[in-house]
Amino acid sequence: MMKRLRLAAIPAVLLGLLTLAPGCAAFDASSAKSAATRADEGFRSNFQVDKADLADSGENPYFLLKPGYRLILQDGKDTLTITVLSDTKVVDGVRTRVVEERETQGGRLAEVSRNYFAIDRKTKDVYYFGEDVDMYRDGKVTGHGGSWLSGQDGAKFGLMMPGAPKVGDKFYQERAPKAAMDRCEIVSLTEAMRTPAGEFKNVLCVQDSSALESGLEKKWYAPGVGLLKDADFTLAKIERGE
Repeated sequence: MMKRLRLAAIPAVLLGLLTLAPGCAAFDASSAKSAATRADEGFRSNFQVDKADLADSGENPYFLLKPGYRLILQDGKDTLTITVLSDTKVVDGVRTRVVEERETQGGRLAEVSRNYFAIDRKTKDVYYFGEDVDMYRDGKVTGHGGSWLSGQDGAKFGLMMPGAPKVGDKFYQERAPKAAMDRCEIVSLTEAMRTPAGEFKNVLCVQDSSALESGLEKKWYAPGVGLLKDADFTLAKIERGE
């Protein structure tokens, strides 16, 4: 979902090695493994949650689970439409809210994902329980890459967005071995951003990475709105469903 990575930066492992040993021109496999381990340090991967406190609707300051709420992001002629559906789905014993992401490329449908979220009534933390993905080409489904569900094949739910985010907080959003291991670090809570949908202050910025892929990418979220920018997609329209 909002977690999708389009990573084109220098590989994280290489970055770690360059930082630790800037004079080295080469490194061996053991060094790379060591750097990968260091890069993973500090990311929370276990979340003590009372599932009885989780709900399928609610509002986190940066992530709204309100049926009918929709964000439309654009990158030229390409679009990314995020809609909080009226649908729910029980995943890993929790009734979650279905949030659909629909992406088009060149006017053609490229991907549709149904993402499953629940929000803690007390803390407003939003947890991510998985997604079902359909990849399209010429109007036909060609695959389901990235699909996973908490409670299946060793996968466990992750933290999508804290209710009280703090700079430096690092956590896993997805914990599905061999399928999806996205994680993020909160790097700012005070940025300003202008998009076709308006001007926003106190914008939260996160830096995304993956334990399965290399590279880094940033995303921005506005309080009371949600996702403002994801890779080259920028928020163009908000539909609040009121």
